[in-house]
Amino acid sequence: MRFFSRKLIKPEDLNAHGTLFGGTVISWVDEEAAIYVLCQLGKGNIVTKYMSEINFVNSAKLGEVIEIGMETVKFGRTSITVKCVVRNKFTKETIISIDKIVFVHLDEFGKPTPHNIIEPVNE
Repeated sequence: MRFFSRKLIKPEDLNAHGTLFGGTVISWVDEEAAIYVLCQLGKGNIVTKYMSEINFVNSAKLGEVIEIGMETVKFGRTSITVKCVVRNKFTKETIISIDKIVFVHLDEFGKPTPHNIIEPVNE
């Protein structure tokens, strides 16, 4: 698992309980995963097709730094599947984990199309 992105938890990222809002972290994960997949494919027009269960393990608080890690799980004909862990940068405690995030490569008409990649281009 490689950790590419870090976020500082700010007041606007908090929920009513004063901890990191789940919707915010999922938005960060979706963006980071898309960037990761585009770098893996080295090209593309992709969409998020599926996210498996999101396991909220621990919370994050104001002022903490989290980091988002990605790892390629598999390449399909038109898809790529990654897994994600969001953790506290300093304690290494897991905030959330997602075992499968599936992206599909699309053609100019929005239809699934082969990406012709069998291993990562860049990491």
